[in-house]
Amino acid sequence: MLRHVIAPVRRFTQVSNDIIRHPCLSSDAKCLLLWLLSLADTAQVSFSEAARRAGIKNAAFQRAKALLKQEGYAHEWRSQGPDGRWVTTQLVSAEPLTAEEARAIRNGRPTPTTPKPAVGEPGPRPVGGHPKENMDSNTSPPPCPAPTPTPREFLPDELVGQGALVLASLSHRERHLRLTGREIEELTPFAADWLLRGVSGRELREELTSGLPEPVHHAAALIRDRLLRKLPEAPPARRPAAPPEPRVAQLRECRGDHLQPYLFPPVGDEVLCRDCRVEQAEGATRGAHTAALRGAAAARAALRGT
Repeated sequence: MLRHVIAPVRRFTQVSNDIIRHPCLSSDAKCLLLWLLSLADTAQVSFSEAARRAGIKNAAFQRAKALLKQEGYAHEWRSQGPDGRWVTTQLVSAEPLTAEEARAIRNGRPTPTTPKPAVGEPGPRPVGGHPKENMDSNTSPPPCPAPTPTPREFLPDELVGQGALVLASLSHRERHLRLTGREIEELTPFAADWLLRGVSGRELREELTSGLPEPVHHAAALIRDRLLRKLPEAPPARRPAAPPEPRVAQLRECRGDHLQPYLFPPVGDEVLCRDCRVEQAEGATRGAHTAALRGAAAARAALRGT
């Protein structure tokens, strides 16, 4: 490979090769990080505003920010001010920082990761070749574990069909990505897995067609690599809702005289159904009426005897 590089004399940002070659950061995450690092310290620009200027769509921005936070290049905190308003403080770093180190920088305290010499202090300049830490064979960090693809039998048929349509439409946008029917059939489960994880068909198409190398030697191999390497994390599993209480559990067995057990919906603490309560009340009324009649008859008989 031949290289022709002219060092810029103004308007440039120094970044480590570890960022450029980081295996866990997507192209969008690296682009966002470089944009943030290129801003002046006094620039009041949020992560989302930098992503907008860089042309990174919302869904891709959310994934890029999550990767930067995961790898320690970005940190943010939410706090409530004296006036009751919530404020988000964001920190971007050219080196990975732990949560404790990031809080120390936010609070104005030095951290053990502060490079020596610090920015602005003179230091020795390496002479006689490239430093060892810039060599590909020595500086590549261990690869990040990729998300596990969803087995084919767990993919809904509807998403499988949508995934096939997305793959078939790639050549409409990039003619270099024309796929055969067999290649589409082999790649469809991977595309459906993206849709299962909440990515829309438009977003998936952008992920597969943006930033293509020149030339594209093997479209199916390139698409397969992107589908597997950039596969987003699966959303957290939702806890299944508790099954509704059966209606029979809300009923109570009547203690009245029935040929078979009879269940009724109670209003309070009653133990008799409505019919039994009515019958019981009517029986009490009839009994009182009969007792009154008997009492009157006895009184009349007593009067006649006198």
